[in-house]
Amino acid sequence: MENEKSFFEGKTVLVTGGAGAIGGNLVRRLSDLDAEKVIILDNLSSSYKWNIAQGDNIQFIQGDILDEEKLKWAFKSKPDIVYHLAAHFANQNSVDNPEKDLMVNGMGILKVLQYAHLVDVERFIYASSGCGIYGLDSKMPFEEHDISIKLYTPYQVTKMIGELYTNYFYNLYELPIVNARFFNSYGPGEVPGQYRNVIPNFFYWSMNGQPLPITGTGEETRDFTYVGDLVNGLVKMATHEEAVGEAINLGAGREIRIIDLANWINELTGNGAGIAFKERRDWDKKNRLLSCIDKASSILGYSPQTEFRKGLENTYRWFVENRRNIERSAEFLHRRGEQDQRLREQVQHTDRERGTARPGQEGSAALLHRQDEQYPRVHSPDRI
Repeated sequence: MENEKSFFEGKTVLVTGGAGAIGGNLVRRLSDLDAEKVIILDNLSSSYKWNIAQGDNIQFIQGDILDEEKLKWAFKSKPDIVYHLAAHFANQNSVDNPEKDLMVNGMGILKVLQYAHLVDVERFIYASSGCGIYGLDSKMPFEEHDISIKLYTPYQVTKMIGELYTNYFYNLYELPIVNARFFNSYGPGEVPGQYRNVIPNFFYWSMNGQPLPITGTGEETRDFTYVGDLVNGLVKMATHEEAVGEAINLGAGREIRIIDLANWINELTGNGAGIAFKERRDWDKKNRLLSCIDKASSILGYSPQTEFRKGLENTYRWFVENRRNIERSAEFLHRRGEQDQRLREQVQHTDRERGTARPGQEGSAALLHRQDEQYPRVHSPDRI
């Protein structure tokens, strides 16, 4: 800890996506390590102002990584270290919105890398995905050398594009990069929603007395990794010179069955509604996920410290403490439909008060209806 403090003292750190769950926890740790300045660049597309880390040495810039002016502002302080966590998340979202996924995860990382090269950063750490890089023909436990191009979602494709770009900047420009391959992050800070991870969604539904939807048999496994352990690994990727140029798994190195996860969360929350089994999604082909963390242990001294059920308890405590904000912020398809209906009713009432629209002009409700036809929502049901 003291060595880490002495490393970050006097340094400026940029965290793109720093208002998200992993980013927020990382920013708090960097602030506690007495970094001179921690800059957050986040467009709040999947995060919220109430959940942003606060501190005298923390600066928040609301903006998009595709926005040149915001990038110039973020890099004006010439950060020593860049953590690139901003992303279009995740698999189902990328299936529904593949062009946006490519722009944010492809063009976005290219722009950030260009600015990082311009200011000559000491370290560029990219949040890749162990759940995406390893395809169906990769052997388990997943080792860093055994990547695959047998992929099933645009998110998997663009996460691999991100690693190809970081490697390109390392090989051609000697930019000191590290590719961090995350496995199934969970913990305090992640707000549930249509495109969020299974654990925050399970807590949300369970605390609201709903059955927990499992897509599959429940025997499927995931390598759930506590956000605090991921942050430990990310910090070490900055402090350890041996990590430069490497791809490194950050996982827990053990499997949890989804059926066990659901039962434990229902037990924690006192939810008697049980479990509802749903049809599996077309792109969800992996029955098991398990990381090999030998490389992280050897290079970084990385060792996950958080027992899974203890991590669930910490997450549940965060949900209880922030329930009002979470209820207000969580976005699911059925809730969005209710919000749209209320909006339509409001504008229809306004149009009636104002009278019939003039020739050649549409009423607000008609415009909303036309927009729905032009941009149909093609989302999956609420499921993991």
